[in-house]
Amino acid sequence: MARKKKLINRELSWLSFNDRVLQEAYDQTVPLLERLKFLGIFSSNLDEFFRVRVATHKRMLHLKSNSSNYINRRETRETLQDIYNKVVIQQVKFNNIYNQLLEEFKSKNVFFVNEKQLNIQQTLEVRKFFKEEIINTIFPLILNERKTFPFLRDNTVYLACKLSNSITKEKKYALIPLPTKVKKRFYQLPKQGNSTYMMFIDDVIRCNLDVVFSSFEYNVFEAYTIKLTRDAEIDIDNDISLNILDTIQKSLKQRKKGQPVRLIYDQEMPNDFIKFIYQKLALSKDELIPGQRYHNFRDFIGFPDIKKTDLKYQKIEPLYIPELDKAKTMFNAIRQRDYLISHPYQPFSYIIRMLREAAIDPDVISIKMTLYRVAENSNVVNALINAVKNGKKVTVMMELKARFDEEHNIYWSNKLKEEGATVLFTIPSMKVHSKLCLITRKEKNGNKLYAHLGTGNYNGDTARVYCDHSVLTCNTKITTEINRVFSLIDDFNPSKYKFTHLLVAPINLRSSILRLIDAEIRNKKAGKEAYIIMKMNSLTDPEIIEKLYEASKAGVKVQIIVRSIQCLLAGVKGLSENIEAISIVDKYLEHARIYVFCNAGKEKMYMGSADMMSRNLDSRVEVVFPITSAHVAEELKAMLNIQLNDNCKSRILDEFQINEYKPNQIPRIRAQVEFYNYLKKKYNHVNTYT
Repeated sequence: MARKKKLINRELSWLSFNDRVLQEAYDQTVPLLERLKFLGIFSSNLDEFFRVRVATHKRMLHLKSNSSNYINRRETRETLQDIYNKVVIQQVKFNNIYNQLLEEFKSKNVFFVNEKQLNIQQTLEVRKFFKEEIINTIFPLILNERKTFPFLRDNTVYLACKLSNSITKEKKYALIPLPTKVKKRFYQLPKQGNSTYMMFIDDVIRCNLDVVFSSFEYNVFEAYTIKLTRDAEIDIDNDISLNILDTIQKSLKQRKKGQPVRLIYDQEMPNDFIKFIYQKLALSKDELIPGQRYHNFRDFIGFPDIKKTDLKYQKIEPLYIPELDKAKTMFNAIRQRDYLISHPYQPFSYIIRMLREAAIDPDVISIKMTLYRVAENSNVVNALINAVKNGKKVTVMMELKARFDEEHNIYWSNKLKEEGATVLFTIPSMKVHSKLCLITRKEKNGNKLYAHLGTGNYNGDTARVYCDHSVLTCNTKITTEINRVFSLIDDFNPSKYKFTHLLVAPINLRSSILRLIDAEIRNKKAGKEAYIIMKMNSLTDPEIIEKLYEASKAGVKVQIIVRSIQCLLAGVKGLSENIEAISIVDKYLEHARIYVFCNAGKEKMYMGSADMMSRNLDSRVEVVFPITSAHVAEELKAMLNIQLNDNCKSRILDEFQINEYKPNQIPRIRAQVEFYNYLKKKYNHVNTYT
């Protein structure tokens, strides 16, 4: 580690995070099907990493040569080499874990079989299934008869087939794209006694290659999986002849033709065959990643339910909030006090209920909302459409640049516009990443504003697996400024807007965080109590990190909880010995952003949508808001203290990036379990989750 730089390389830090995901797949205390799912998450993460981050670095290498970017290109080449080296090591680890899991599944009478391991009856079942369900979904590409190599789709698994005749020695090559967009990746064979047999669709096809190529005179068939990953970053140009919707749609078409950045192949594949393919694709050897028999392990995320409850985490009972449940309307309850909702422990249905009530309440005038990622069948959007039909003025800021959700968001934008909602499209130079909903209601003393602000997206699906927090409030200091945020989004002229209570990027978020850290430094030097707690997804911004180093040198205790990228060097003598950084990877994805400052004993707490990354601070519309309610602050502080004391799923983040678990201690504290039980006790629920 180059200590002089005082920063961990962002890309290597991200790969270290994915190593933590792989640790969960290796952890024998995690149920088997969940471990399989973590392999899927690891694979999906890595795909996106190559499609975006590696692709971006490769683009940098193709910048026009000049003296100013020579050093940058050299560093980029070194970074890419470090990435490929690390990924190859991780791939070996991944393969070992996968093979270990297969053995452990056998002990549970679950068997993953390939085409060579079938008995006669199973072979007949597989061939029947293939003829009835699969054959009409596959369309082979014959390579020998093509002057140009066929275009390989991004992140699609292909069977690279070699056909030969043992007598004539004639050979032919072909590619078969797996039909996973129309068929599930796994086939469950009929049970035999207490045994469950699972098969990849890859192997179902392998078992029937003679049927696929029956029109040729071949009797020997070989098939190896390959997968190409392409550059998925979309270019948003400044073509004034196009509106932003047309620009995004145009860029999405370009994404499908992105430059190759990685080819994963079955390491059993003959050298001449893989050489033939990578040369046709104009890839370098560094871009070849050897793998095993199967690719696209992200399909394990949707692995079939095989009805063995001991192989999965038990489902938790949702924890309801009695005051909200008893209230005649959500508005009645929110007028009394602020409410904290913690997902996935407490249900997303409270947000839907608030929107549903707003849609039919005759006194509700308008609803304003930001949408970044929404569920496939979105109750949020359906509630907004219902509000329009009931005569409410509905304004939605739909972020079209939410990566890999662009097409989805375009669809929902069109649906909302068709129904009569006002849809504000993305600002070309920025993403709107704020999580805001503002409802205007006519009441006795005039119009009153009700707000929902949070750390997570308005997505009922991800709310079941992401740890996020949100606040329901009608505090006028907050709601008035939220209204101002929507005005900012509408005309985007930052110089026009000032915020006193909200920390809004790109206006005052960066300067406010720096000012709050400076206050802790001054207080410590003045002999007062001083500390900082930060929980976020990523910490990469050099200026914020440098200020935290300054705080550490002044003696301020800094505790950081980071899920993924962490570029700060924690615990280094003379630089950051007063900084402790940990990461928690467990059943649920830690997604919340919370910032706490001692403030000489009068603690200030903030929560919101922004990580401490340059893009969040400077290139997005983000909202971080103060926690003004004592009981909300109490719940959040309890959660933070539980996480800081986690000694089951907490890893130490230091300069060496080895993801060492915090030392085992008694009592054992697993933060996600303990916080659930804390809420259960607080809200007088009976059962305890373990």
